Amino acid sequence: MSFLFWYFSLINLFAFSIIAVDKRLAIQQKWRISERYLLFTSVFGGTIGSGLAMLLFRHKTSKESFLLRFYGIILIQILILFGLYNFGIIKF
Repeated sequence: MSFLFWYFSLINLFAFSIIAVDKRLAIQQKWRISERYLLFTSVFGGTIGSGLAMLLFRHKTSKESFLLRFYGIILIQILILFGLYNFGIIKF
C-alpha cells in the first residue's frame, strides 16, 4: 500500500508540474511539451494532477481534441477500476 501511495502522489505531482510548465512555455511562446507526453502521464496515473492543473491554470481546456483523449483516459481508468472491483481484486 505504501508503494502505491507514493507512486500515485509522485506521478500526480509530476503531471501537475508539467502542465504548469507547458502553460508557462505557452505564455512565453517557447517550445512546448508535446500533448502526447502530457497525456502519457495521465495514462500512468497522473489524471488527478493533470485535471487539477488544467483547471487551475486554464490550460488545454478549450482544445477539444486534447479533452476528448483526456476524458477517454479517465473513462478507461474508471472501467478498469470497476472491473478489478467486480473480480474482487481490489476493495474500497
